[in-house]
Amino acid sequence: MAKIAFLGLGVMGYPMAGHLTKAGHEVTVYNRTAAKSEAWVKEFGGAMGLTPAEAAQGADFVMACVGNDDDLRGVCTGPDGAFQGMTRGATFVDHTTVSAKVTSELYAAGKDLGIAFVDAPISGGQAGAENGVLSVMCGGDAAAYDAAEPIIDAYARICRRIGNSGAGQMTKMCNQIAIAGLVQGLSEALHFANKAGLDGRAVVEVISQGAAGSWQMANRYETMIDDHFEHGFAVDWMRKDLDICLSTANETGASLPVTALVDQFYKDVQNMGGGRWDTSSLFKRLQNLS
Repeated sequence: MAKIAFLGLGVMGYPMAGHLTKAGHEVTVYNRTAAKSEAWVKEFGGAMGLTPAEAAQGADFVMACVGNDDDLRGVCTGPDGAFQGMTRGATFVDHTTVSAKVTSELYAAGKDLGIAFVDAPISGGQAGAENGVLSVMCGGDAAAYDAAEPIIDAYARICRRIGNSGAGQMTKMCNQIAIAGLVQGLSEALHFANKAGLDGRAVVEVISQGAAGSWQMANRYETMIDDHFEHGFAVDWMRKDLDICLSTANETGASLPVTALVDQFYKDVQNMGGGRWDTSSLFKRLQNLS
């Protein structure tokens, strides 16, 4: 069993860190709001650090699941960043969805300190984190990945190394690009069914068993029909991710016309006051237009 620090106890990180303790690891947590760390320790045991550096002291692995590029830089290389508390030979595993640029920066900074850095963004939502069945897509040196994989398995359904540093983040971009189109397609299908006077639930029961079936359809159609969006992955975070996708596409020369369009639809949802709504709220946007 390993000594692990987990930085960031949001809706994803809180249960993920809990799975590590259930697997028998020695876990120290850090969260910007200390009360969340205190609640986690009360529920799962383990310990808490008041700074990332304190939490990371002597850890074999430091896992992070924070908000964005700046948050990640802060917990890694800030004044009290984890890199200050980590020893040579330790491994930092980043589960945040961030740009490949910051991943490259931190991979290089870690290498200078003798610290391995694995980018390992996740997919599966809050339910996936709570049930320990996340999809984890990784980039980094093969040896570092091989060491980290048994740790990540505590909350993963599938974990794969896609390639060198940054490959995990690039794969997460593919994930978000695919989701954007799927959710818009599902929203339009349900909107069309509504306008045609069809029972949306009956429609999905049939089409979900054929080629149209998807995770989004299976897990979101009922809440969409019920006009319930106070759950799941927030529109604000999706727009952050799509901005990364579109910026990277400009750098690589990739063409993402549908993604760019759906990003603007999510902007409309934000303007409706739905920044914290689930991404399936694209359906509410369509309903409000008619």
